[in-house]
Formats: sequence, C-alpha cells, structure tokens
Amino acid sequence: MKPQKRLRRGIIILASVIVAGTIGYMHIEGWSFGEAIYMTIITIFTVGYGEVHPLTPAGRTFTIILIAGGVGGALFVMSAFIENLLEGRLHTILGRRQMKAKTAKLKDHFILCGYGRVGEDIARTFTKEGISFIVLDSRPNNITMAEEEGYLCLLGDATSDKALIEAGIERARGLVAAVGSDIDNTYITLSARGLCPHLFIEARASTKEVETKLKKAGANRVVSPNSIGARRMAMLALRPAVVDFIDTVAYRRGQELQMENTEVGAKSPLVGQTVEAVRHRSKAPILAINKKSGTLLANPAGKEIIKAGDRLIVMGTKEQLDALECLCEGGSSNE
Repeated sequence: MKPQKRLRRGIIILASVIVAGTIGYMHIEGWSFGEAIYMTIITIFTVGYGEVHPLTPAGRTFTIILIAGGVGGALFVMSAFIENLLEGRLHTILGRRQMKAKTAKLKDHFILCGYGRVGEDIARTFTKEGISFIVLDSRPNNITMAEEEGYLCLLGDATSDKALIEAGIERARGLVAAVGSDIDNTYITLSARGLCPHLFIEARASTKEVETKLKKAGANRVVSPNSIGARRMAMLALRPAVVDFIDTVAYRRGQELQMENTEVGAKSPLVGQTVEAVRHRSKAPILAINKKSGTLLANPAGKEIIKAGDRLIVMGTKEQLDALECLCEGGSSNE
C-alpha cells in the first residue's frame, strides 16, 4: 500500500476511535461531551493526566479497550506519516539527481521557458517532432504538470543566468521564451543572448511594441499568438484549401509529403551547385532559399547558385528530405 493511502486510512481509523471513545464515555459514564472527548484524547495519547471522574467497572473495561485500539491507531498514523515524509524527500532527491544526469547529457536541444497554455502546445509539438527539450519554469504547479506528461523539467527562474546554465544553454540548439509576461520574456532573451551570442532565440510577445523591444534584446524570431491566430482565421475564411494543404504538409508527420528547412554546411558538396542540379540530385523540390545575407528567394531560378550558410526550404518525401539533409551536412547520397 502506498504511504499516502496508508496515512489516509490511519487518520480515518484514529478519528473513528476518538468518536467511538467519546460516545462510549458519554453512554457508560453519563459524562458531558467535553468531559468525554477530553478523557478519550488523554487516554489514546497516554498523556497521564488523572481521570475526569472516578470510573465505574464498566468504564475501566472500556478504557482498556480504548487504549489498545487508540494507541495502535496513533502508532499506525505516525508510522505512515514518517514513511510518507521520508519517501517524499527520497523521491525529491532521486528526482533531482536523475534530472541533473539527464540535463548533463542534453545536447542540441531546446530550452522551453514557460509551461502555460502556449508552452504546453509547444512541448506537445516538440514531442511529436522527436525534438529533445527541457521545460524551465519558476512555478511548481506548472513543473508538476509537465512532469506528469513525462517531460524533462527544471524548476527555476528563466531570467537568471544560473538557471539557464543548469538547463544546458551552452549546448542548446535554441531557446523559446513562452512566459506570459512580456517583461520576463525580454529579460530571458537578454540573459540568453548574453550567455550564447549565436543561440537561436524565439520569444513570445503580446504587442507590436514589445516585438520591437524583443528583437533589440536579441531575439531571432518574435511571435504574437494573438496575431497568428487572427491571421490564421482570416486565411481559413479566404483560402481554406491552401491552409489545409500547409497544415497537412507542415504539421502532420508521417504523411507522404513533408516540408523541411536545412542549412547548407561549408563542407557540403552542394556548395557552388545550381538549384537545378540540386533538385535533380535530391529529387526534392526547393521552394525557397533563405540566403545567408537574410534575403528570401521564393521559387528560385534553376541557375541560382547554392552557397554555404544558405537555408533551403524544401518539400518532398521523408526519404528525399533525409537524402538532401545528408548532402547539406557534407555527406553523400544514394539518390
């Protein structure tokens, strides 16, 4: 039996003994409620005070039974309480050690700051995509909810350098500041950018003014859930088929077609190749190129030259995308 369940059962038993003892003294000895419950308490807990009134033979017999049952119930409650306390502390210590061990092994992961409504959806998407991440939140209730979902969690203030370092920011792939407060998201962005100048940082904002400040603080991308929701509703009303297609390709993993973006490494054999040659080699259509300079080329011409640092936005089957990613990282492909 779990310690919590044992403790609850012990309390019920002890309370029942107290009620029975009080009623018994009132019935056998004819005492008032106050006298009866007082006598019951000092008897059960063996305090040692004198009797309220001289006991009758029947009262003495009842007291013997009450001592046996009451002391046993009190010891049961005390042992269950101690066991519950020790198990809770042991669970906390072991949980912290396991968390630290898992966090130390994290590499190329995301740090998700804030596990509210937005953070919960982000965590669910990361899980579906097979992305490693750790939840960082200062609210114990949120951490408990994240732990119940099986996520790796860390209780701490995401605005503090210490918490970010403990979450493995130096080895992280990126950070998502999804706290409900714009001020906190700004401080998180400043702290993260100060610790890792090249880290990808995405931050949540509630207004346009905050978006500007977050970009100045060092965020690579700033997202306003309200604006995105409004734009999505408008697009669904105007172009529902287009939105359905994008959702199917971008978000539903396991479908025949998928969309992906991958960066061309310096040692990639694609460097110096034309878009047409890359399309022929990987069989994956290149929808756009995000140039290292920041320029976005939609539907690039076949003669466009691929350079190191370019990010290719492509669509294709999982096999085609895997082959292209291998080429971008500097490997070879069987295609």
